[in-house]
Amino acid sequence: MDSDQLARYIEASDGISKPWLLIQLRLQKLKERQSTMAPEVYTQELAELNEALMRLGEWWVGIENDVF
Repeated sequence: MDSDQLARYIEASDGISKPWLLIQLRLQKLKERQSTMAPEVYTQELAELNEALMRLGEWWVGIENDVF
């Protein structure tokens, strides 16, 4: 699934309020740009995405049935 398809899915499923989906979209866009980026820049942006994902924490604990 490319980033355009993923974005359409996120919109159609009201996923704009789901931060993990937005990080997934950012990751897909980064993957698509990888071949045009310097390896150091790619690694830095990937590290930033990982940090953003880790900041989400365990927000889902107790509401697993509602969000997954």
